[in-house]
Amino acid sequence: MTSIATNIAAMSALKTLRSINSQMETAQSNISTGYRVNNAADNSAYWSIATTMRSDDKALSAVEDAMALAAAKLDTAYTGMDAAIEVMDEVKAKLLVAREPGIDKTKVNKELNELKSQLRSIVDSSTFNGENWLEWNTGADSADKQMVGSFTRDASGLISVGTITYDITTGAGITGINYLVDNGGVGEYGVLTSDAFATSVGAGAAYVLFKGATNPGSTVEMVLNNSTTSAAVEDMVKTVDAMIQRMTDVASNMGALKSRVDMQSDFVGRLRDSIESGVGRLVDADMNEASTRMKALQTQQQLGIQALSIANNNSQSILQLFN
Repeated sequence: MTSIATNIAAMSALKTLRSINSQMETAQSNISTGYRVNNAADNSAYWSIATTMRSDDKALSAVEDAMALAAAKLDTAYTGMDAAIEVMDEVKAKLLVAREPGIDKTKVNKELNELKSQLRSIVDSSTFNGENWLEWNTGADSADKQMVGSFTRDASGLISVGTITYDITTGAGITGINYLVDNGGVGEYGVLTSDAFATSVGAGAAYVLFKGATNPGSTVEMVLNNSTTSAAVEDMVKTVDAMIQRMTDVASNMGALKSRVDMQSDFVGRLRDSIESGVGRLVDADMNEASTRMKALQTQQQLGIQALSIANNNSQSILQLFN
């Protein structure tokens, strides 16, 4: 039966065309955004996972930046310590020169003072972003230098931030001193300001390279004059050598820590790549498939328009019956 009130063929063609247009909108969205899951309505589970992992990726990016900052601090501290060791080698060499009979020790002392000034300059200059790991204020500064090292999310969704710690002071004795002077050189602690090194070599006096206001009265700063005995010079040499050994240990520890920071930074970078790849597998559109699908839908749309046109024209043929 043919009806002019209800055109079933046109209704069917229109329904098909609407379905094709809806699919084209989805395909166009996939192509324009690059995502097959662009919002929660597309796939709520995948969208939720992708949104969470993108947030974690941003956190890991901040960790990566923090570790770059930590590496810069370590580089600065190591460079300063390495330079200080070189100067201390010169200090030891000058003291050995002063041990020679007939040497004018006052002239050697002038050179020694210049080396001390250079050490002081190295310590003061080894600062990055306001932090100096070669000097420490025993009354104000924290004994631990914290560096952000990781960001993790456990199976229950709880997050935690991991840190890498560098201890400025790790215990008693010379093996617990990881810095060179107290802040401003006014304390009795630090490799260059502690009498523990003179004690460790059995020196006849509590020799230090720098004597601060809070050092005990028995502490003796290394100063040469023509009345300085050979035994005293030898004790100074032994003390400086013990200081150099500790500084070398500290520089070695810094190098090991720097290696760890570099490895962790590399791991975080690779972890971010894995997260990005994983999220892409969940939500990225296959552009080859999407473009092919779009071309097919365009063809179907053209055929649907023609089918609708044919269905609408069928009712026009009824007019011929009245002619």
